[in-house]
Amino acid sequence: MIGLISATAAGAAARDRLAAAWPARTRVYDGSGGDAGSVGDAVRRAFGECDRLVCFLATGAVVRLIAPLLDDKTTDPGVVCVDEAGRFAVSLVGGHGGGANELAREVGDLLGAEPVVTTATDAVGVPGLDTLGLPVEGDVAGVSRALLDGEPVGLDAATVWPLPALPFAADGAYTVRVTDRVVAAAERLVILRPPSLVVGVGASKGAPVDEVLGLVEDALRDAGLSARSVAELATVDAKAEEPGVVGAAARLGVPLVTYTAGELATVDVPNPSGAPLAAVGTPSVAEAAALVRGGELLVPKRKSARTDGQPAMATCAVVRRPARGRLAVVGLGPGARDLLTPRAREELRRASVLVGLDQYVDQIRDLLRPGTRILESGLGAEEERARTAVSEARRGQAVALIGSGDAGVYAMASPALAEASDDIDVVGVPGVTAALAAAAILGAPLGHDHVSISLSDLHTPWEVIERRVRAAAEADIVVTFYNPRSRGRDWQLPKALAILSGHREPTTPVGVVRNASRPDESSRLTTLAGLDPATVDMMTVVTVGNTATREIAGRMVTPRGYRWQEEPK
Repeated sequence: MIGLISATAAGAAARDRLAAAWPARTRVYDGSGGDAGSVGDAVRRAFGECDRLVCFLATGAVVRLIAPLLDDKTTDPGVVCVDEAGRFAVSLVGGHGGGANELAREVGDLLGAEPVVTTATDAVGVPGLDTLGLPVEGDVAGVSRALLDGEPVGLDAATVWPLPALPFAADGAYTVRVTDRVVAAAERLVILRPPSLVVGVGASKGAPVDEVLGLVEDALRDAGLSARSVAELATVDAKAEEPGVVGAAARLGVPLVTYTAGELATVDVPNPSGAPLAAVGTPSVAEAAALVRGGELLVPKRKSARTDGQPAMATCAVVRRPARGRLAVVGLGPGARDLLTPRAREELRRASVLVGLDQYVDQIRDLLRPGTRILESGLGAEEERARTAVSEARRGQAVALIGSGDAGVYAMASPALAEASDDIDVVGVPGVTAALAAAAILGAPLGHDHVSISLSDLHTPWEVIERRVRAAAEADIVVTFYNPRSRGRDWQLPKALAILSGHREPTTPVGVVRNASRPDESSRLTTLAGLDPATVDMMTVVTVGNTATREIAGRMVTPRGYRWQEEPK
Protein backbone atom coordinates (compact mmCIF):
# COMPACT_ATOMS: atom_id res chain seq x y z
CA MET A 1 0.00 0.00 0.00
CA ILE A 2 1.17 3.54 -0.83
CA GLY A 3 0.44 6.17 1.81
CA LEU A 4 -0.36 9.68 0.52
CA ILE A 5 0.26 12.56 2.95
CA SER A 6 -0.45 16.24 2.36
CA ALA A 7 -0.82 19.32 4.53
CA THR A 8 -2.04 22.06 2.18
CA ALA A 9 -4.77 22.53 -0.43
CA ALA A 10 -2.23 22.42 -3.28
CA GLY A 11 -0.72 19.23 -1.95
CA ALA A 12 -4.14 17.71 -1.45
CA ALA A 13 -5.07 18.39 -5.09
CA ALA A 14 -2.03 16.47 -6.35
CA ARG A 15 -2.58 13.81 -3.70
CA ASP A 16 -6.16 13.30 -4.87
CA ARG A 17 -5.00 12.88 -8.47
CA LEU A 18 -2.80 9.97 -7.39
CA ALA A 19 -5.56 8.52 -5.23
CA ALA A 20 -8.00 8.64 -8.15
CA ALA A 21 -5.48 7.05 -10.53
CA TRP A 22 -4.44 4.30 -8.08
CA PRO A 23 -7.53 3.60 -5.95
CA ALA A 24 -6.48 0.05 -5.07
CA ARG A 25 -2.86 0.97 -4.32
CA THR A 26 -3.17 4.06 -2.13
CA ARG A 27 -4.43 5.21 1.24
CA VAL A 28 -4.87 8.91 2.09
CA TYR A 29 -3.53 10.33 5.36
CA ASP A 30 -4.76 13.87 5.93
CA GLY A 31 -2.23 16.09 7.67
CA SER A 32 -4.01 19.38 7.01
CA GLY A 33 -4.97 20.08 10.61
CA GLY A 34 -3.02 23.30 10.61
CA ASP A 35 -0.21 22.31 12.93
CA ALA A 36 2.97 20.28 12.78
CA GLY A 37 1.46 17.66 15.05
CA SER A 38 -1.21 16.77 12.50
CA VAL A 39 1.33 16.25 9.75
CA GLY A 40 3.68 14.35 12.02
CA ASP A 41 0.91 12.04 13.15
CA ALA A 42 -0.11 11.37 9.53
CA VAL A 43 3.48 10.54 8.54
CA ARG A 44 3.99 8.27 11.56
CA ARG A 45 0.82 6.33 10.89
CA ALA A 46 1.58 5.95 7.18
CA PHE A 47 5.16 4.92 7.91
CA GLY A 48 3.96 2.10 10.14
CA GLU A 49 1.10 0.94 7.91
CA CYS A 50 2.39 1.27 4.32
CA ASP A 51 5.31 -0.08 2.33
CA ARG A 52 5.78 3.19 0.40
CA LEU A 53 4.93 6.84 1.04
CA VAL A 54 4.38 9.89 -1.14
CA CYS A 55 4.62 13.08 0.88
CA PHE A 56 3.41 16.33 -0.69
CA LEU A 57 5.71 18.31 1.60
CA ALA A 58 9.10 19.98 1.57
CA THR A 59 11.97 17.49 1.71
CA GLY A 60 13.39 19.17 4.82
CA ALA A 61 10.14 18.72 6.67
CA VAL A 62 9.89 15.07 5.67
CA VAL A 63 13.51 14.42 6.70
CA ARG A 64 12.80 15.75 10.18
CA LEU A 65 9.55 13.78 10.47
CA ILE A 66 10.86 10.39 9.37
CA ALA A 67 14.34 10.57 10.94
CA PRO A 68 13.20 9.07 14.28
CA LEU A 69 11.29 6.35 12.42
CA LEU A 70 14.12 4.99 10.29
CA ASP A 71 15.36 1.55 11.30
CA ASP A 72 16.75 -0.59 8.44
CA LYS A 73 16.86 0.14 4.72
CA THR A 74 15.79 -3.43 3.98
CA THR A 75 12.51 -3.00 5.89
CA ASP A 76 11.79 0.75 5.95
CA PRO A 77 9.21 1.98 3.43
CA GLY A 78 10.43 3.93 0.42
CA VAL A 79 9.61 7.64 0.67
CA VAL A 80 9.00 10.06 -2.20
CA CYS A 81 8.59 13.83 -1.75
CA VAL A 82 6.61 15.96 -4.20
CA ASP A 83 6.82 19.74 -3.96
CA GLU A 84 3.54 21.62 -3.80
CA ALA A 85 3.98 22.98 -7.32
CA GLY A 86 4.20 19.42 -8.60
CA ARG A 87 7.52 20.03 -10.39
CA PHE A 88 9.65 17.30 -8.83
CA ALA A 89 9.17 13.82 -7.39
CA VAL A 90 12.19 13.19 -5.17
CA SER A 91 13.21 9.68 -4.14
CA LEU A 92 14.21 10.48 -0.56
CA VAL A 93 14.90 7.14 1.18
CA GLY A 94 14.56 3.49 0.22
CA GLY A 95 15.48 4.04 -3.40
CA HIS A 96 16.13 0.39 -4.16
CA GLY A 97 14.94 -1.74 -1.26
CA GLY A 98 11.90 0.41 -0.56
CA GLY A 99 10.99 0.97 -4.20
CA ALA A 100 11.20 4.77 -3.97
CA ASN A 101 13.15 5.20 -7.21
CA GLU A 102 10.55 3.42 -9.31
CA LEU A 103 7.73 5.14 -7.41
CA ALA A 104 9.28 8.55 -8.13
CA ARG A 105 9.24 7.70 -11.84
CA GLU A 106 5.62 6.51 -11.68
CA VAL A 107 4.53 9.62 -9.80
CA GLY A 108 6.44 11.78 -12.27
CA ASP A 109 4.70 10.15 -15.23
CA LEU A 110 1.27 10.66 -13.69
CA LEU A 111 1.70 14.21 -12.39
CA GLY A 112 4.05 15.53 -15.07
CA ALA A 113 6.79 15.97 -12.46
CA GLU A 114 10.50 15.42 -12.97
CA PRO A 115 11.66 12.31 -11.07
CA VAL A 116 14.78 13.02 -9.01
CA VAL A 117 16.84 9.90 -8.30
CA THR A 118 20.22 10.31 -6.66
CA THR A 119 21.09 6.67 -5.94
CA ALA A 120 24.66 6.25 -7.15
CA THR A 121 24.05 3.19 -9.32
CA ASP A 122 21.07 4.80 -11.03
CA ALA A 123 23.00 7.99 -11.63
CA VAL A 124 25.69 6.24 -13.68
CA GLY A 125 23.45 3.63 -15.31
CA VAL A 126 24.77 0.61 -13.40
CA PRO A 127 21.94 -1.59 -12.07
CA GLY A 128 21.99 -1.99 -8.32
CA LEU A 129 22.90 -5.50 -7.21
CA ASP A 130 19.79 -5.47 -5.06
CA THR A 131 17.54 -4.58 -8.02
CA LEU A 132 18.26 -7.56 -10.28
CA GLY A 133 15.22 -9.52 -9.17
CA LEU A 134 17.30 -12.17 -7.38
CA PRO A 135 17.82 -12.64 -3.64
CA VAL A 136 21.14 -11.07 -2.74
CA GLU A 137 23.52 -11.71 0.17
CA GLY A 138 26.89 -10.46 1.28
CA ASP A 139 28.86 -7.26 0.88
CA VAL A 140 26.38 -5.44 -1.36
CA ALA A 141 27.57 -1.96 -0.41
CA GLY A 142 31.27 -2.75 -0.89
CA VAL A 143 30.90 -4.52 -4.22
CA SER A 144 28.47 -1.89 -5.53
CA ARG A 145 30.97 0.83 -4.64
CA ALA A 146 33.69 -1.09 -6.50
CA LEU A 147 31.48 -1.25 -9.61
CA LEU A 148 30.80 2.48 -9.36
CA ASP A 149 34.48 3.28 -8.90
CA GLY A 150 35.48 1.21 -11.90
CA GLU A 151 37.40 -1.34 -9.87
CA PRO A 152 37.52 -4.85 -11.39
CA VAL A 153 34.66 -7.01 -10.17
CA GLY A 154 34.70 -10.63 -11.29
CA LEU A 155 31.64 -12.73 -12.08
CA ASP A 156 31.64 -16.30 -10.79
CA ALA A 157 28.54 -17.88 -12.32
CA ALA A 158 28.21 -21.45 -11.18
CA THR A 159 24.72 -21.24 -12.68
CA VAL A 160 24.16 -19.17 -15.83
CA TRP A 161 21.25 -16.79 -15.40
CA PRO A 162 19.88 -13.98 -17.64
CA LEU A 163 21.23 -10.90 -15.87
CA PRO A 164 21.25 -7.34 -17.19
CA ALA A 165 24.53 -5.83 -18.33
CA LEU A 166 27.05 -5.26 -15.58
CA PRO A 167 30.67 -4.12 -16.06
CA PHE A 168 32.23 -7.36 -14.88
CA ALA A 169 35.91 -8.13 -15.36
CA ALA A 170 37.55 -11.49 -16.04
CA ASP A 171 38.87 -11.39 -12.49
CA GLY A 172 39.04 -8.94 -9.62
CA ALA A 173 39.46 -8.33 -5.94
CA TYR A 174 35.68 -8.14 -5.68
CA THR A 175 33.34 -10.93 -6.80
CA VAL A 176 29.69 -11.45 -7.65
CA ARG A 177 28.86 -15.13 -7.38
CA VAL A 178 25.70 -16.58 -8.92
CA THR A 179 25.00 -19.88 -7.21
CA ASP A 180 22.30 -21.93 -5.55
CA ARG A 181 24.82 -23.52 -3.18
CA VAL A 182 25.47 -22.44 0.39
CA VAL A 183 28.46 -20.10 0.45
CA ALA A 184 30.08 -18.56 3.48
CA ALA A 185 29.80 -14.79 3.67
CA ALA A 186 33.01 -12.89 3.01
CA GLU A 187 34.19 -9.35 2.55
CA ARG A 188 34.11 -8.15 -1.08
CA LEU A 189 31.73 -10.97 -2.05
CA VAL A 190 28.12 -10.71 -3.17
CA ILE A 191 26.03 -13.82 -3.72
CA LEU A 192 23.07 -13.78 -6.10
CA ARG A 193 20.58 -16.60 -5.66
CA PRO A 194 18.99 -17.74 -8.94
CA PRO A 195 15.59 -19.49 -8.67
CA SER A 196 17.07 -22.70 -10.04
CA LEU A 197 15.83 -25.34 -7.59
CA VAL A 198 12.55 -27.24 -7.72
CA VAL A 199 11.51 -29.33 -4.75
CA GLY A 200 9.11 -32.18 -5.44
CA VAL A 201 6.97 -33.10 -2.45
CA GLY A 202 4.75 -36.06 -1.64
CA ALA A 203 2.68 -36.22 1.52
CA SER A 204 0.19 -38.47 3.24
CA LYS A 205 -3.19 -37.06 4.16
CA GLY A 206 -2.86 -34.93 7.28
CA ALA A 207 0.95 -34.57 7.10
CA PRO A 208 1.89 -31.71 9.46
CA VAL A 209 3.34 -28.60 7.84
CA ASP A 210 6.33 -28.74 10.20
CA GLU A 211 7.13 -32.27 9.02
CA VAL A 212 6.95 -31.30 5.34
CA LEU A 213 8.89 -28.08 5.83
CA GLY A 214 11.49 -29.72 8.07
CA LEU A 215 12.08 -32.44 5.48
CA VAL A 216 12.62 -29.87 2.72
CA GLU A 217 14.95 -27.74 4.83
CA ASP A 218 16.96 -30.77 5.94
CA ALA A 219 17.30 -32.03 2.37
CA LEU A 220 18.55 -28.64 1.17
CA ARG A 221 20.95 -28.20 4.07
CA ASP A 222 22.43 -31.71 3.76
CA ALA A 223 23.00 -31.13 0.01
CA GLY A 224 24.61 -27.74 0.61
CA LEU A 225 21.82 -25.90 -1.23
CA SER A 226 20.29 -22.52 -0.40
CA ALA A 227 16.58 -22.33 0.35
CA ARG A 228 16.62 -18.86 -1.25
CA SER A 229 17.13 -20.53 -4.65
CA VAL A 230 13.99 -22.63 -4.42
CA ALA A 231 11.71 -21.52 -7.24
CA GLU A 232 8.70 -23.70 -6.46
CA LEU A 233 7.31 -26.71 -4.66
CA ALA A 234 5.79 -29.30 -6.99
CA THR A 235 3.42 -32.17 -6.28
CA VAL A 236 0.55 -34.19 -7.73
CA ASP A 237 -2.75 -32.36 -8.19
CA ALA A 238 -4.43 -34.67 -5.67
CA LYS A 239 -2.32 -32.88 -3.02
CA ALA A 240 -3.05 -29.36 -4.28
CA GLU A 241 -5.01 -28.52 -1.12
CA GLU A 242 -3.14 -30.69 1.37
CA PRO A 243 -2.57 -28.27 4.32
CA GLY A 244 0.93 -29.49 5.13
CA VAL A 245 2.12 -29.06 1.53
CA VAL A 246 0.32 -25.73 1.01
CA GLY A 247 1.67 -24.43 4.32
CA ALA A 248 5.26 -25.46 3.51
CA ALA A 249 5.14 -23.60 0.21
CA ALA A 250 3.73 -20.53 1.94
CA ARG A 251 6.41 -20.54 4.62
CA LEU A 252 9.12 -20.91 2.01
CA GLY A 253 7.54 -18.06 0.06
CA VAL A 254 7.31 -20.00 -3.22
CA PRO A 255 4.40 -21.09 -5.44
CA LEU A 256 2.95 -24.58 -5.27
CA VAL A 257 2.81 -26.16 -8.75
CA THR A 258 0.79 -29.32 -9.40
CA TYR A 259 0.69 -31.93 -12.15
CA THR A 260 -1.77 -34.68 -12.95
CA ALA A 261 -0.96 -38.26 -12.00
CA GLY A 262 -0.90 -39.08 -15.71
CA GLU A 263 1.79 -36.47 -16.37
CA LEU A 264 3.92 -37.69 -13.48
CA ALA A 265 3.51 -41.35 -14.45
CA THR A 266 5.36 -40.67 -17.74
CA VAL A 267 8.49 -39.35 -15.96
CA ASP A 268 11.39 -41.80 -15.65
CA VAL A 269 12.57 -41.75 -12.00
CA PRO A 270 15.23 -43.73 -10.12
CA ASN A 271 13.03 -44.65 -7.15
CA PRO A 272 9.47 -45.60 -8.16
CA SER A 273 7.17 -47.06 -5.53
CA GLY A 274 3.92 -48.96 -5.34
CA ALA A 275 2.56 -46.82 -2.47
CA PRO A 276 1.95 -43.60 -4.46
CA LEU A 277 0.76 -45.67 -7.41
CA ALA A 278 -1.97 -47.15 -5.26
CA ALA A 279 -2.76 -43.86 -3.52
CA VAL A 280 -2.79 -41.30 -6.37
CA GLY A 281 -2.14 -43.23 -9.57
CA THR A 282 1.56 -42.59 -10.24
CA PRO A 283 4.62 -44.59 -9.11
CA SER A 284 6.39 -41.37 -8.10
CA VAL A 285 5.30 -38.02 -6.75
CA ALA A 286 8.34 -36.26 -5.25
CA GLU A 287 10.93 -37.22 -7.89
CA ALA A 288 8.53 -37.08 -10.82
CA ALA A 289 7.10 -33.68 -9.83
CA ALA A 290 10.61 -32.26 -9.52
CA LEU A 291 11.78 -33.79 -12.83
CA VAL A 292 8.68 -33.36 -14.99
CA ARG A 293 10.12 -30.28 -16.74
CA GLY A 294 13.65 -31.63 -16.86
CA GLY A 295 16.79 -30.88 -14.91
CA GLU A 296 19.46 -32.55 -12.76
CA LEU A 297 18.38 -34.62 -9.78
CA LEU A 298 20.48 -33.34 -6.88
CA VAL A 299 18.61 -35.00 -4.02
CA PRO A 300 16.87 -38.31 -4.74
CA LYS A 301 13.68 -39.13 -2.89
CA ARG A 302 14.06 -39.04 0.86
CA LYS A 303 11.54 -39.51 3.63
CA SER A 304 10.86 -37.36 6.63
CA ALA A 305 12.26 -38.54 9.98
CA ARG A 306 9.74 -39.17 12.73
CA THR A 307 10.76 -39.21 16.41
CA ASP A 308 7.54 -40.88 17.58
CA GLY A 309 8.15 -44.17 15.77
CA GLN A 310 5.28 -43.55 13.33
CA PRO A 311 5.72 -43.98 9.53
CA ALA A 312 7.06 -41.01 7.60
CA MET A 313 4.28 -38.83 6.17
CA ALA A 314 6.31 -36.82 3.63
CA THR A 315 8.85 -37.33 0.87
CA CYS A 316 10.84 -34.82 -1.16
CA ALA A 317 13.38 -34.62 -3.99
CA VAL A 318 15.38 -31.67 -5.29
CA VAL A 319 16.17 -30.88 -8.94
CA ARG A 320 18.24 -28.11 -10.48
CA ARG A 321 16.62 -26.85 -13.64
CA PRO A 322 18.81 -25.32 -16.34
CA ALA A 323 18.57 -21.57 -16.73
CA ARG A 324 16.20 -20.35 -19.40
CA GLY A 325 17.52 -17.49 -21.45
CA ARG A 326 15.28 -14.52 -22.18
CA LEU A 327 14.62 -13.02 -25.61
CA ALA A 328 12.77 -9.70 -25.75
CA VAL A 329 11.68 -8.73 -29.27
CA VAL A 330 11.46 -4.95 -29.03
CA GLY A 331 9.71 -2.52 -31.36
CA LEU A 332 11.48 0.85 -31.37
CA GLY A 333 8.67 2.79 -33.02
CA PRO A 334 9.02 4.94 -36.14
CA GLY A 335 12.12 6.80 -34.97
CA ALA A 336 11.13 9.66 -32.67
CA ARG A 337 12.48 9.14 -29.18
CA ASP A 338 9.20 10.18 -27.55
CA LEU A 339 7.39 7.41 -29.45
CA LEU A 340 9.63 4.76 -27.91
CA THR A 341 7.47 3.11 -25.25
CA PRO A 342 8.49 2.93 -21.56
CA ARG A 343 8.33 -0.86 -21.79
CA ALA A 344 10.78 -0.84 -24.69
CA ARG A 345 13.17 1.37 -22.68
CA GLU A 346 12.91 -1.03 -19.75
CA GLU A 347 13.76 -4.04 -21.92
CA LEU A 348 16.74 -2.25 -23.46
CA ARG A 349 18.05 -1.57 -19.96
CA ARG A 350 17.40 -5.14 -18.89
CA ALA A 351 19.36 -6.75 -21.71
CA SER A 352 22.93 -7.91 -21.45
CA VAL A 353 23.05 -8.58 -25.21
CA LEU A 354 21.53 -6.38 -27.92
CA VAL A 355 21.04 -7.67 -31.47
CA GLY A 356 19.93 -5.37 -34.26
CA LEU A 357 20.39 -3.58 -37.55
CA ASP A 358 23.27 -1.14 -37.24
CA GLN A 359 21.20 1.97 -38.00
CA TYR A 360 18.59 1.00 -35.40
CA VAL A 361 21.29 0.31 -32.82
CA ASP A 362 22.57 3.86 -33.38
CA GLN A 363 19.12 5.22 -32.50
CA ILE A 364 19.11 3.77 -29.00
CA ARG A 365 22.78 3.20 -28.16
CA ASP A 366 22.66 5.87 -25.45
CA LEU A 367 19.85 4.03 -23.63
CA LEU A 368 21.85 0.86 -23.06
CA ARG A 369 23.55 0.08 -19.78
CA PRO A 370 27.34 0.16 -19.68
CA GLY A 371 28.68 -3.27 -20.54
CA THR A 372 25.84 -4.27 -22.88
CA ARG A 373 27.28 -6.50 -25.62
CA ILE A 374 26.12 -5.20 -29.01
CA LEU A 375 25.83 -7.55 -32.01
CA GLU A 376 24.92 -5.42 -35.01
CA SER A 377 24.78 -6.12 -38.73
CA GLY A 378 23.67 -4.44 -41.94
CA LEU A 379 20.69 -4.64 -44.27
CA GLY A 380 19.84 -8.07 -45.61
CA ALA A 381 21.04 -10.01 -42.55
CA GLU A 382 17.63 -10.46 -40.92
CA GLU A 383 17.79 -14.25 -40.66
CA GLU A 384 21.34 -14.09 -39.31
CA ARG A 385 20.25 -11.62 -36.61
CA ALA A 386 17.31 -13.85 -35.67
CA ARG A 387 19.56 -16.90 -35.33
CA THR A 388 22.12 -14.92 -33.34
CA ALA A 389 19.51 -13.58 -30.90
CA VAL A 390 18.01 -17.01 -30.29
CA SER A 391 21.46 -18.58 -29.92
CA GLU A 392 22.47 -16.00 -27.29
CA ALA A 393 19.24 -16.58 -25.39
CA ARG A 394 19.87 -20.33 -25.43
CA ARG A 395 23.19 -19.62 -23.73
CA GLY A 396 21.21 -18.20 -20.81
CA GLN A 397 21.60 -14.52 -21.70
CA ALA A 398 19.07 -11.68 -21.44
CA VAL A 399 18.77 -10.64 -25.09
CA ALA A 400 16.97 -7.74 -26.76
CA LEU A 401 16.33 -8.10 -30.50
CA ILE A 402 15.27 -4.75 -31.92
CA GLY A 403 13.25 -3.74 -34.96
CA SER A 404 11.74 -0.49 -36.16
CA GLY A 405 8.06 0.28 -35.71
CA ASP A 406 6.47 -2.81 -34.23
CA ALA A 407 8.89 -5.72 -34.35
CA GLY A 408 6.04 -8.00 -35.37
CA VAL A 409 5.17 -6.00 -38.50
CA TYR A 410 7.59 -6.68 -41.38
CA ALA A 411 10.37 -6.86 -38.81
CA MET A 412 12.32 -9.24 -36.60
CA ALA A 413 9.66 -11.01 -34.54
CA SER A 414 8.57 -13.55 -37.14
CA PRO A 415 12.06 -14.79 -38.17
CA ALA A 416 13.14 -14.93 -34.52
CA LEU A 417 10.09 -16.86 -33.34
CA ALA A 418 10.36 -19.20 -36.31
CA GLU A 419 13.88 -19.99 -35.07
CA ALA A 420 13.08 -20.19 -31.36
CA SER A 421 11.85 -23.30 -29.59
CA ASP A 422 10.30 -23.64 -26.14
CA ASP A 423 13.68 -23.80 -24.38
CA ILE A 424 13.82 -20.00 -23.96
CA ASP A 425 11.44 -17.36 -22.66
CA VAL A 426 10.21 -14.91 -25.31
CA VAL A 427 8.69 -11.51 -24.58
CA GLY A 428 7.14 -9.26 -27.22
CA VAL A 429 7.27 -5.49 -26.77
CA PRO A 430 4.89 -3.63 -29.12
CA GLY A 431 5.88 -0.45 -30.89
CA VAL A 432 4.21 2.30 -32.92
CA THR A 433 4.18 1.12 -36.54
CA ALA A 434 5.10 3.23 -39.56
CA ALA A 435 1.51 2.93 -40.78
CA LEU A 436 0.15 4.35 -37.53
CA ALA A 437 2.75 7.12 -37.36
CA ALA A 438 2.02 8.12 -40.96
CA ALA A 439 -1.75 7.96 -40.39
CA ALA A 440 -1.48 10.33 -37.42
CA ILE A 441 0.37 12.83 -39.63
CA LEU A 442 -2.12 12.54 -42.49
CA GLY A 443 -5.25 12.79 -40.34
CA ALA A 444 -7.48 9.74 -39.94
CA PRO A 445 -7.07 7.61 -43.07
CA LEU A 446 -7.38 4.34 -41.13
CA GLY A 447 -10.75 5.19 -39.57
CA HIS A 448 -12.37 2.09 -41.04
CA ASP A 449 -11.10 -1.32 -42.19
CA HIS A 450 -7.54 -1.20 -43.50
CA VAL A 451 -4.71 -3.46 -44.55
CA SER A 452 -0.92 -3.20 -44.80
CA ILE A 453 0.85 -4.76 -47.78
CA SER A 454 4.59 -4.88 -48.42
CA LEU A 455 5.53 -4.43 -52.08
CA SER A 456 8.94 -6.01 -51.61
CA ASP A 457 9.19 -9.24 -53.59
CA LEU A 458 12.60 -10.18 -52.16
CA HIS A 459 11.00 -12.82 -49.93
CA THR A 460 7.43 -13.00 -51.31
CA PRO A 461 6.64 -13.83 -54.96
CA TRP A 462 5.05 -10.96 -56.83
CA GLU A 463 2.12 -13.17 -57.80
CA VAL A 464 1.20 -13.48 -54.11
CA ILE A 465 1.57 -9.73 -53.52
CA GLU A 466 -0.55 -8.90 -56.56
CA ARG A 467 -3.31 -11.27 -55.42
CA ARG A 468 -3.41 -9.51 -52.06
CA VAL A 469 -3.56 -6.06 -53.67
CA ARG A 470 -6.45 -7.19 -55.88
CA ALA A 471 -8.31 -8.58 -52.87
CA ALA A 472 -7.94 -5.27 -51.00
CA ALA A 473 -9.03 -3.35 -54.10
CA GLU A 474 -12.14 -5.47 -54.62
CA ALA A 475 -13.01 -5.32 -50.91
CA ASP A 476 -12.74 -1.50 -50.86
CA ILE A 477 -10.25 -1.51 -47.99
CA VAL A 478 -7.81 1.33 -47.23
CA VAL A 479 -4.31 0.13 -48.14
CA THR A 480 -0.97 1.15 -46.63
CA PHE A 481 2.00 0.14 -48.75
CA TYR A 482 5.29 -0.66 -47.00
CA ASN A 483 8.57 -0.95 -48.94
CA PRO A 484 6.88 0.72 -51.91
CA ARG A 485 9.84 1.46 -54.16
CA SER A 486 13.64 1.14 -54.24
CA ARG A 487 16.34 1.68 -56.84
CA GLY A 488 16.15 -1.97 -57.83
CA ARG A 489 12.36 -2.26 -57.59
CA ASP A 490 10.71 0.58 -59.46
CA TRP A 491 7.76 -1.12 -61.18
CA GLN A 492 5.84 -2.71 -58.28
CA LEU A 493 4.24 0.49 -56.95
CA PRO A 494 2.88 1.61 -60.37
CA LYS A 495 1.49 -1.88 -60.89
CA ALA A 496 -0.21 -1.88 -57.47
CA LEU A 497 -1.68 1.59 -58.06
CA ALA A 498 -3.02 0.46 -61.44
CA ILE A 499 -4.82 -2.45 -59.76
CA LEU A 500 -6.43 -0.10 -57.23
CA SER A 501 -7.38 2.32 -60.01
CA GLY A 502 -9.56 -0.37 -61.50
CA HIS A 503 -11.83 -0.14 -58.46
CA ARG A 504 -11.46 3.47 -57.23
CA GLU A 505 -11.87 6.94 -58.67
CA PRO A 506 -8.81 8.87 -59.85
CA THR A 507 -9.60 11.47 -57.16
CA THR A 508 -9.22 8.94 -54.33
CA PRO A 509 -7.02 10.58 -51.66
CA VAL A 510 -3.51 9.19 -51.26
CA GLY A 511 -1.21 10.11 -48.40
CA VAL A 512 2.57 9.99 -48.76
CA VAL A 513 4.74 10.23 -45.64
CA ARG A 514 8.52 9.97 -45.62
CA ASN A 515 10.51 9.40 -42.41
CA ALA A 516 7.46 9.65 -40.19
CA SER A 517 8.26 11.24 -36.80
CA ARG A 518 11.92 11.83 -37.65
CA PRO A 519 13.61 15.24 -37.97
CA ASP A 520 13.46 15.17 -41.78
CA GLU A 521 9.81 14.08 -41.87
CA SER A 522 7.81 15.15 -44.91
CA SER A 523 4.24 14.46 -45.97
CA ARG A 524 1.84 15.36 -48.71
CA LEU A 525 -1.71 14.59 -49.73
CA THR A 526 -2.35 13.77 -53.36
CA THR A 527 -4.70 11.54 -55.38
CA LEU A 528 -4.58 8.14 -56.99
CA ALA A 529 -4.16 9.78 -60.38
CA GLY A 530 -1.78 12.46 -59.14
CA LEU A 531 0.80 10.33 -57.32
CA ASP A 532 4.15 10.17 -59.06
CA PRO A 533 5.80 6.88 -58.03
CA ALA A 534 9.23 8.36 -58.76
CA THR A 535 8.85 10.57 -55.65
CA VAL A 536 8.57 7.52 -53.39
CA ASP A 537 11.40 5.50 -51.82
CA MET A 538 11.96 2.85 -49.15
CA MET A 539 11.67 5.41 -46.35
CA THR A 540 8.14 6.25 -47.49
CA VAL A 541 4.74 4.92 -46.49
CA VAL A 542 1.93 5.27 -49.05
CA THR A 543 -1.68 5.13 -47.84
CA VAL A 544 -4.45 4.83 -50.45
CA GLY A 545 -7.97 5.61 -49.30
CA ASN A 546 -11.14 3.65 -50.05
CA THR A 547 -14.20 4.95 -51.89
CA ALA A 548 -15.39 6.75 -48.74
CA THR A 549 -12.07 8.48 -47.92
CA ARG A 550 -12.17 12.25 -48.24
CA GLU A 551 -9.87 15.25 -47.94
CA ILE A 552 -11.31 17.50 -45.24
CA ALA A 553 -9.52 20.72 -44.29
CA GLY A 554 -6.29 19.40 -45.78
CA ARG A 555 -6.51 16.12 -43.88
CA MET A 556 -7.13 12.59 -45.11
CA VAL A 557 -10.23 11.14 -43.41
CA THR A 558 -11.94 7.77 -43.79
CA PRO A 559 -15.36 7.87 -42.08
CA ARG A 560 -16.26 5.12 -39.65
CA GLY A 561 -19.41 4.47 -41.67
CA TYR A 562 -21.89 5.12 -38.87
CA ARG A 563 -25.45 4.88 -40.08
CA TRP A 564 -26.35 8.21 -38.53
CA GLN A 565 -23.85 9.84 -40.89
CA GLU A 566 -26.01 8.76 -43.82
CA GLU A 567 -29.22 10.18 -42.39
CA PRO A 568 -30.41 13.55 -43.74
CA LYS A 569 -29.81 16.47 -41.47
